[in-house]
Amino acid sequence: MAGNTSTTIATLERLAPGTPLRIGIERILQAGKGALIVLGAGPSIDEISSGGFTLQKSTYSAARLAELAKMDGGIILDSHATVIHRANVHFVPDSSIPTDETGSRHRTAERIARQTKVPVVAVSEGRRVATLYIDGEKIELPSPTAIGARVNQELQNLDRLRRQLNEAEALLTNLEVSGMATYRAVTTLLQRTELVRRVGVAIERLAVSMGDEGRLASVQISDMLRGVGHVRDLALADYLARRSSVAKAAAGLEELSDPELVDPTRVARAVGFTELDFLVQPRGLRVMSKAGRIPEQVRDATVRHFRSFERLITAAVEELERVDGVGEVRARQLRYYFDRLLAAAETWSPQGV
Repeated sequence: MAGNTSTTIATLERLAPGTPLRIGIERILQAGKGALIVLGAGPSIDEISSGGFTLQKSTYSAARLAELAKMDGGIILDSHATVIHRANVHFVPDSSIPTDETGSRHRTAERIARQTKVPVVAVSEGRRVATLYIDGEKIELPSPTAIGARVNQELQNLDRLRRQLNEAEALLTNLEVSGMATYRAVTTLLQRTELVRRVGVAIERLAVSMGDEGRLASVQISDMLRGVGHVRDLALADYLARRSSVAKAAAGLEELSDPELVDPTRVARAVGFTELDFLVQPRGLRVMSKAGRIPEQVRDATVRHFRSFERLITAAVEELERVDGVGEVRARQLRYYFDRLLAAAETWSPQGV
Protein backbone atom coordinates (compact mmCIF):
# COMPACT_ATOMS: atom_id res chain seq x y z
CA MET A 1 0.00 0.00 0.00
CA ALA A 2 1.26 3.42 -0.88
CA GLY A 3 2.07 6.07 1.64
CA ASN A 4 2.42 6.46 5.36
CA THR A 5 -0.84 5.16 6.84
CA SER A 6 -0.48 6.98 10.19
CA THR A 7 0.17 10.33 8.45
CA THR A 8 -2.81 9.82 6.17
CA ILE A 9 -5.15 8.92 9.02
CA ALA A 10 -3.99 11.92 11.08
CA THR A 11 -4.68 14.21 8.12
CA LEU A 12 -8.09 12.64 7.50
CA GLU A 13 -8.94 13.23 11.17
CA ARG A 14 -8.24 16.94 10.70
CA LEU A 15 -10.50 16.89 7.63
CA ALA A 16 -13.34 14.95 9.27
CA PRO A 17 -16.84 16.46 9.21
CA GLY A 18 -17.31 18.90 12.05
CA THR A 19 -13.63 19.79 12.40
CA PRO A 20 -12.63 23.45 11.92
CA LEU A 21 -10.74 22.68 8.71
CA ARG A 22 -13.62 20.74 7.18
CA ILE A 23 -16.09 23.48 8.15
CA GLY A 24 -13.90 25.97 6.30
CA ILE A 25 -13.80 23.75 3.22
CA GLU A 26 -17.60 23.32 3.35
CA ARG A 27 -17.98 27.11 3.44
CA ILE A 28 -15.83 27.40 0.32
CA LEU A 29 -17.99 24.81 -1.44
CA GLN A 30 -21.22 26.50 -0.33
CA ALA A 31 -19.96 29.78 -1.77
CA GLY A 32 -19.36 28.08 -5.11
CA LYS A 33 -15.63 28.78 -4.94
CA GLY A 34 -12.50 26.71 -5.47
CA ALA A 35 -9.28 26.59 -3.46
CA LEU A 36 -5.85 25.05 -3.17
CA ILE A 37 -4.85 24.51 0.46
CA VAL A 38 -1.38 23.32 1.47
CA LEU A 39 -1.27 21.69 4.91
CA GLY A 40 2.28 22.42 5.93
CA ALA A 41 4.76 25.29 5.67
CA GLY A 42 8.52 25.09 5.26
CA PRO A 43 11.47 25.36 2.87
CA SER A 44 10.15 22.77 0.39
CA ILE A 45 6.93 24.80 0.00
CA ASP A 46 8.77 28.14 -0.12
CA GLU A 47 10.89 26.88 -3.03
CA ILE A 48 7.85 26.42 -5.27
CA SER A 49 5.89 29.48 -4.07
CA SER A 50 5.80 33.01 -5.44
CA GLY A 51 3.68 36.09 -4.89
CA GLY A 52 0.89 36.34 -2.40
CA PHE A 53 1.28 37.75 1.08
CA THR A 54 2.29 36.55 4.53
CA LEU A 55 -0.08 36.69 7.47
CA GLN A 56 1.50 37.44 10.83
CA LYS A 57 0.29 35.16 13.63
CA SER A 58 -3.05 34.60 11.92
CA THR A 59 -4.87 31.91 13.86
CA TYR A 60 -6.91 29.63 11.64
CA SER A 61 -10.67 29.98 11.47
CA ALA A 62 -13.20 28.59 9.01
CA ALA A 63 -14.39 32.12 8.17
CA ARG A 64 -10.84 33.34 7.41
CA LEU A 65 -10.17 30.34 5.19
CA ALA A 66 -13.38 30.93 3.23
CA GLU A 67 -12.58 34.64 2.78
CA LEU A 68 -9.01 34.00 1.61
CA ALA A 69 -10.28 31.39 -0.86
CA LYS A 70 -12.05 34.19 -2.76
CA MET A 71 -8.62 35.17 -4.11
CA ASP A 72 -7.13 33.30 -7.04
CA GLY A 73 -3.99 32.00 -5.34
CA GLY A 74 -3.38 29.15 -2.92
CA ILE A 75 -3.36 29.14 0.87
CA ILE A 76 -0.62 27.75 3.13
CA LEU A 77 -1.52 26.51 6.63
CA ASP A 78 0.66 24.84 9.24
CA SER A 79 0.54 21.02 9.35
CA HIS A 80 -2.02 21.03 12.19
CA ALA A 81 -4.30 23.55 10.43
CA THR A 82 -4.14 25.96 13.37
CA VAL A 83 -2.27 28.86 11.72
CA ILE A 84 -2.64 30.49 8.28
CA HIS A 85 0.85 31.40 7.00
CA ARG A 86 0.30 32.77 3.50
CA ALA A 87 -2.50 33.43 1.02
CA ASN A 88 -2.99 34.23 -2.66
CA VAL A 89 0.18 32.24 -3.41
CA HIS A 90 1.14 31.10 -6.91
CA PHE A 91 2.66 27.62 -6.86
CA VAL A 92 5.16 26.37 -9.46
CA PRO A 93 5.87 22.67 -8.78
CA ASP A 94 8.02 20.54 -11.10
CA SER A 95 6.01 20.18 -14.32
CA SER A 96 7.76 16.88 -15.14
CA ILE A 97 6.01 15.11 -12.23
CA PRO A 98 3.41 12.81 -13.84
CA THR A 99 -0.28 13.40 -13.12
CA ASP A 100 -3.54 12.13 -14.57
CA GLU A 101 -5.47 15.21 -13.48
CA THR A 102 -6.97 17.45 -16.15
CA GLY A 103 -7.84 20.60 -14.20
CA SER A 104 -4.95 22.99 -13.51
CA ARG A 105 -5.74 23.31 -9.78
CA HIS A 106 -5.78 19.53 -9.27
CA ARG A 107 -2.65 19.01 -11.40
CA THR A 108 -0.83 21.56 -9.28
CA ALA A 109 -2.12 20.05 -6.03
CA GLU A 110 -0.97 16.55 -6.94
CA ARG A 111 2.46 17.74 -8.06
CA ILE A 112 2.96 19.77 -4.88
CA ALA A 113 2.05 16.77 -2.73
CA ARG A 114 4.35 14.42 -4.65
CA GLN A 115 7.27 16.87 -4.77
CA THR A 116 7.15 18.15 -1.18
CA LYS A 117 5.50 15.20 0.65
CA VAL A 118 3.11 17.76 2.18
CA PRO A 119 -0.68 17.10 2.14
CA VAL A 120 -2.63 19.32 -0.25
CA VAL A 121 -6.39 19.81 -0.59
CA ALA A 122 -7.90 20.94 -3.90
CA VAL A 123 -11.47 22.27 -3.71
CA SER A 124 -13.26 22.08 -7.07
CA GLU A 125 -15.80 24.81 -7.71
CA GLY A 126 -17.14 22.96 -10.76
CA ARG A 127 -17.60 19.51 -9.19
CA ARG A 128 -18.23 20.89 -5.69
CA VAL A 129 -15.97 18.33 -4.05
CA ALA A 130 -12.72 18.50 -2.08
CA THR A 131 -9.83 16.13 -2.84
CA LEU A 132 -6.85 15.32 -0.62
CA TYR A 133 -3.49 14.51 -2.21
CA ILE A 134 -1.12 12.80 0.23
CA ASP A 135 1.75 10.30 0.04
CA GLY A 136 1.07 9.48 -3.61
CA GLU A 137 -2.66 8.95 -3.00
CA LYS A 138 -5.77 10.82 -4.13
CA ILE A 139 -8.64 10.75 -1.63
CA GLU A 140 -11.96 12.43 -2.32
CA LEU A 141 -13.73 13.87 0.71
CA PRO A 142 -17.41 13.11 0.15
CA SER A 143 -20.29 14.23 2.35
CA PRO A 144 -20.82 12.51 5.75
CA THR A 145 -23.98 10.85 4.38
CA ALA A 146 -22.11 9.36 1.43
CA ILE A 147 -19.25 8.21 3.68
CA GLY A 148 -21.68 6.56 6.11
CA ALA A 149 -23.37 4.59 3.33
CA ARG A 150 -19.97 3.49 2.00
CA VAL A 151 -18.75 2.45 5.46
CA ASN A 152 -21.88 0.34 6.07
CA GLN A 153 -21.43 -1.38 2.70
CA GLU A 154 -17.76 -2.07 3.34
CA LEU A 155 -18.48 -3.40 6.84
CA GLN A 156 -20.77 -5.99 5.29
CA ASN A 157 -17.97 -6.91 2.89
CA LEU A 158 -15.49 -7.16 5.77
CA ASP A 159 -17.87 -9.41 7.71
CA ARG A 160 -18.16 -11.72 4.69
CA LEU A 161 -14.37 -11.84 4.28
CA ARG A 162 -13.89 -12.59 7.98
CA ARG A 163 -16.29 -15.52 7.72
CA GLN A 164 -14.33 -16.81 4.73
CA LEU A 165 -11.13 -16.49 6.77
CA ASN A 166 -12.67 -18.51 9.61
CA GLU A 167 -13.76 -21.18 7.11
CA ALA A 168 -10.26 -21.33 5.61
CA GLU A 169 -8.75 -21.75 9.08
CA ALA A 170 -11.24 -24.51 10.01
CA LEU A 171 -10.46 -26.29 6.73
CA LEU A 172 -6.71 -26.09 7.36
CA THR A 173 -7.18 -27.53 10.86
CA ASN A 174 -9.15 -30.50 9.52
CA LEU A 175 -6.54 -31.10 6.84
CA GLU A 176 -3.73 -30.95 9.40
CA VAL A 177 -5.42 -33.39 11.78
CA SER A 178 -6.19 -35.72 8.85
CA GLY A 179 -2.58 -35.57 7.58
CA MET A 180 -3.68 -33.91 4.31
CA ALA A 181 -2.38 -30.33 4.72
CA THR A 182 -0.75 -28.68 1.71
CA TYR A 183 0.89 -25.34 1.06
CA ARG A 184 -2.17 -24.48 -1.05
CA ALA A 185 -4.45 -24.64 2.00
CA VAL A 186 -2.00 -22.54 4.03
CA THR A 187 -1.71 -20.05 1.17
CA THR A 188 -5.49 -19.72 1.02
CA LEU A 189 -5.56 -18.89 4.72
CA LEU A 190 -2.81 -16.29 4.26
CA GLN A 191 -4.67 -14.71 1.35
CA ARG A 192 -7.76 -14.38 3.54
CA THR A 193 -5.83 -12.78 6.42
CA GLU A 194 -4.30 -10.18 4.12
CA LEU A 195 -7.62 -9.41 2.39
CA VAL A 196 -9.30 -8.87 5.76
CA ARG A 197 -6.43 -6.66 6.91
CA ARG A 198 -6.50 -4.50 3.77
CA VAL A 199 -10.26 -4.02 3.76
CA GLY A 200 -10.16 -3.22 7.48
CA VAL A 201 -7.49 -0.54 6.97
CA ALA A 202 -9.48 1.00 4.12
CA ILE A 203 -12.70 1.13 6.17
CA GLU A 204 -10.84 2.53 9.17
CA ARG A 205 -9.70 5.44 7.02
CA LEU A 206 -13.28 6.04 5.89
CA ALA A 207 -14.51 5.85 9.48
CA VAL A 208 -11.87 8.33 10.61
CA SER A 209 -13.06 10.79 7.95
CA MET A 210 -16.55 10.65 9.53
CA GLY A 211 -15.32 12.19 12.77
CA ASP A 212 -17.34 11.32 15.89
CA GLU A 213 -19.94 9.50 13.78
CA GLY A 214 -17.32 6.94 12.75
CA ARG A 215 -16.48 5.71 16.27
CA LEU A 216 -19.02 2.88 16.26
CA ALA A 217 -17.70 1.67 12.91
CA SER A 218 -14.15 1.75 14.31
CA VAL A 219 -15.23 -0.52 17.18
CA GLN A 220 -16.83 -2.96 14.71
CA ILE A 221 -13.69 -2.95 12.57
CA SER A 222 -11.49 -3.68 15.60
CA ASP A 223 -13.72 -6.63 16.52
CA MET A 224 -13.52 -8.12 13.03
CA LEU A 225 -9.75 -7.65 12.78
CA ARG A 226 -9.02 -9.10 16.22
CA GLY A 227 -6.61 -12.02 16.00
CA VAL A 228 -6.10 -11.83 12.23
CA GLY A 229 -2.40 -10.95 12.44
CA HIS A 230 -1.91 -13.63 15.10
CA VAL A 231 -3.43 -16.31 12.85
CA ARG A 232 -1.24 -15.22 9.95
CA ASP A 233 1.98 -15.23 11.98
CA LEU A 234 1.30 -18.63 13.57
CA ALA A 235 0.44 -20.16 10.18
CA LEU A 236 3.75 -18.86 8.84
CA ALA A 237 5.63 -20.09 11.92
CA ASP A 238 4.05 -23.53 11.45
CA TYR A 239 5.22 -24.02 7.88
CA LEU A 240 8.31 -21.93 7.22
CA ALA A 241 11.60 -23.77 7.46
CA ARG A 242 12.81 -21.13 9.91
CA ARG A 243 10.56 -19.38 12.38
CA SER A 244 12.90 -16.38 12.25
CA SER A 245 11.60 -15.76 8.71
CA VAL A 246 8.03 -14.95 9.85
CA ALA A 247 8.42 -11.15 9.90
CA LYS A 248 10.04 -11.14 6.44
CA ALA A 249 7.32 -13.39 5.02
CA ALA A 250 4.56 -11.24 6.55
CA ALA A 251 6.14 -8.14 5.01
CA GLY A 252 6.32 -9.89 1.62
CA LEU A 253 2.62 -10.69 1.88
CA GLU A 254 1.72 -7.07 2.66
CA GLU A 255 3.81 -5.80 -0.25
CA LEU A 256 1.86 -7.78 -2.85
CA SER A 257 -0.41 -5.78 -5.12
CA ASP A 258 -4.13 -6.59 -5.12
CA PRO A 259 -3.91 -8.56 -8.41
CA GLU A 260 -0.90 -10.51 -7.07
CA LEU A 261 -2.74 -11.35 -3.86
CA VAL A 262 -5.39 -13.38 -5.70
CA ASP A 263 -2.72 -15.55 -7.37
CA PRO A 264 -1.85 -18.49 -5.03
CA THR A 265 1.46 -19.13 -6.79
CA ARG A 266 2.54 -15.51 -6.36
CA VAL A 267 1.50 -15.51 -2.70
CA ALA A 268 3.34 -18.78 -2.01
CA ARG A 269 6.49 -17.41 -3.62
CA ALA A 270 6.25 -14.17 -1.60
CA VAL A 271 6.24 -16.01 1.74
CA GLY A 272 8.75 -18.70 0.80
CA PHE A 273 6.59 -21.77 0.18
CA THR A 274 7.46 -24.30 -2.51
CA GLU A 275 5.15 -26.58 -4.52
CA LEU A 276 1.55 -25.70 -3.61
CA ASP A 277 0.21 -29.26 -3.59
CA PHE A 278 2.96 -30.93 -1.58
CA LEU A 279 1.73 -32.64 1.59
CA VAL A 280 3.25 -30.85 4.57
CA GLN A 281 3.06 -31.11 8.36
CA PRO A 282 2.67 -28.11 10.66
CA ARG A 283 4.64 -27.63 13.84
CA GLY A 284 1.32 -27.32 15.66
CA LEU A 285 1.69 -23.75 16.97
CA ARG A 286 -1.57 -22.44 15.48
CA VAL A 287 -3.61 -25.42 16.68
CA MET A 288 -2.02 -25.20 20.14
CA SER A 289 -2.96 -21.50 20.33
CA LYS A 290 -6.66 -22.51 20.20
CA ALA A 291 -6.38 -24.85 23.18
CA GLY A 292 -7.14 -22.22 25.82
CA ARG A 293 -5.01 -20.00 28.00
CA ILE A 294 -1.69 -21.71 27.60
CA PRO A 295 1.37 -19.42 27.92
CA GLU A 296 3.38 -18.98 24.75
CA GLN A 297 6.53 -20.48 26.29
CA VAL A 298 4.61 -23.61 27.35
CA ARG A 299 3.04 -23.90 23.89
CA ASP A 300 6.47 -23.62 22.24
CA ALA A 301 8.03 -26.10 24.67
CA THR A 302 5.25 -28.62 23.96
CA VAL A 303 5.72 -28.34 20.20
CA ARG A 304 9.49 -28.71 20.55
CA HIS A 305 9.10 -31.73 22.85
CA PHE A 306 7.02 -33.80 20.43
CA ARG A 307 8.75 -32.63 17.19
CA SER A 308 5.87 -34.04 15.16
CA PHE A 309 2.31 -32.79 14.80
CA GLU A 310 0.98 -36.35 14.70
CA ARG A 311 2.81 -37.28 17.91
CA LEU A 312 1.56 -34.09 19.53
CA ILE A 313 -2.16 -34.58 18.90
CA THR A 314 -2.09 -38.29 19.77
CA ALA A 315 0.04 -37.94 22.94
CA ALA A 316 -1.34 -39.46 26.13
CA VAL A 317 -2.00 -37.31 29.19
CA GLU A 318 1.07 -38.80 30.89
CA GLU A 319 3.29 -37.80 27.95
CA LEU A 320 1.91 -34.28 27.90
CA GLU A 321 2.54 -33.92 31.63
CA ARG A 322 6.25 -34.53 31.09
CA VAL A 323 6.60 -31.19 29.25
CA ASP A 324 7.90 -28.40 31.51
CA GLY A 325 5.07 -26.07 32.45
CA VAL A 326 2.21 -28.33 31.36
CA GLY A 327 1.23 -30.23 34.48
CA GLU A 328 -1.76 -32.49 35.01
CA VAL A 329 -4.53 -29.88 34.56
CA ARG A 330 -3.16 -28.52 31.30
CA ALA A 331 -2.33 -32.02 30.07
CA ARG A 332 -5.97 -33.09 30.51
CA GLN A 333 -7.13 -29.83 28.92
CA LEU A 334 -4.93 -30.45 25.88
CA ARG A 335 -5.94 -34.10 25.60
CA TYR A 336 -9.63 -33.14 25.67
CA TYR A 337 -9.03 -30.48 22.99
CA PHE A 338 -7.04 -32.84 20.75
CA ASP A 339 -9.73 -35.55 21.11
CA ARG A 340 -12.34 -33.05 19.89
CA LEU A 341 -10.17 -32.21 16.86
CA LEU A 342 -9.66 -35.87 16.02
CA ALA A 343 -13.38 -36.64 16.38
CA ALA A 344 -14.30 -33.70 14.13
CA ALA A 345 -11.79 -34.85 11.53
CA GLU A 346 -13.33 -38.34 11.47
CA THR A 347 -16.73 -36.95 10.44
CA TRP A 348 -15.26 -34.33 8.09
CA SER A 349 -15.23 -35.08 4.38
CA PRO A 350 -12.39 -33.76 2.19
CA GLN A 351 -14.62 -33.86 -0.88
CA GLY A 352 -14.14 -30.80 -3.03
CA VAL A 353 -10.86 -29.77 -1.38
